[in-house]
Amino acid sequence: MIEPTSPVFARTTIDRDAALRADPELEALLDADPETRVIAVHRGQALLEERVDGSAPAVQLMHPHGLPEPVLRCYLGREGGSRFELRVFDADAAATVEPEAARWQGLREAAAVLGDRDAALLVEAVAIANWHESHGRCPRCGAETVPVQAGWARRCTVDDSLHFPRTDPAVIVLVTDDDDRVLLGSNALWAQHRFSLLAGFVEPGEALEAAVVREIEEEAGILVDRVEYVASQPWPFPASLMLGFTARIAPGVAPASAVPDGEEILELRWFSRDEIVAAHGEVGLPGGTSIAHWLLERWYGGPLGVEGTGLSWSTS
Repeated sequence: MIEPTSPVFARTTIDRDAALRADPELEALLDADPETRVIAVHRGQALLEERVDGSAPAVQLMHPHGLPEPVLRCYLGREGGSRFELRVFDADAAATVEPEAARWQGLREAAAVLGDRDAALLVEAVAIANWHESHGRCPRCGAETVPVQAGWARRCTVDDSLHFPRTDPAVIVLVTDDDDRVLLGSNALWAQHRFSLLAGFVEPGEALEAAVVREIEEEAGILVDRVEYVASQPWPFPASLMLGFTARIAPGVAPASAVPDGEEILELRWFSRDEIVAAHGEVGLPGGTSIAHWLLERWYGGPLGVEGTGLSWSTS
């Protein structure tokens, strides 16, 4: 089990039980096992329990008996005596499972209020469902592919090639200067006054540390060194793995020389710890489920966005 000091989506108690994926009788086993629990997903949204007593929300876990035919089944793993399975439903089947639209929630909205186990299950479910949705055709010949290995691969119906889920690695970097101020940027795609850590995808043939240096130079125009890996977090929007790093501005480089690239990053600001708190509602910072939030709190030395700080945290 990952320690609770890890980023939110990296906390899990689930054994993925990969050896069982090769069992040709797995689907029948799951259908017959009274401890099997199904997570229902439709258009990237999962079914949550109906709560009328004010208790914390949770993923609706159902036994497979009586459920309509799914578009996709995928074995997610086990915890204790329970086995968990993802089932993706089309619109008609989803309406049969639960017609109330408000009960179906996206991962961004749901994860902020779910416990660690449910959040981890939902991250795994959404990530694998996203991959299946975009890989219905063979990249070699264009023929249809079908799910195999309990949903963890797809096989081409023409050339018999196997294709496995892919994850896109991206670095996200907490950059500090010699006064231990943190560099935050505002992305062109975000709402005004929203700031976060700088990040970018790793390019083919590139080491992670080299990607950190390149991304910061591209987006902020400054060189960094003392690059250190901290932690990772799955981020299935739609298929990323966020690799968290810290880096320090290189010797001889003035913090004031940091300039946004003007395309992806429109504004850059250095914040001390006191300035982060003093920002009040002036800036929106990354949401509590993101590794950016976790890295910022690690740098700050305690919780941010709680009563008394005046900070506004974005939900995405």
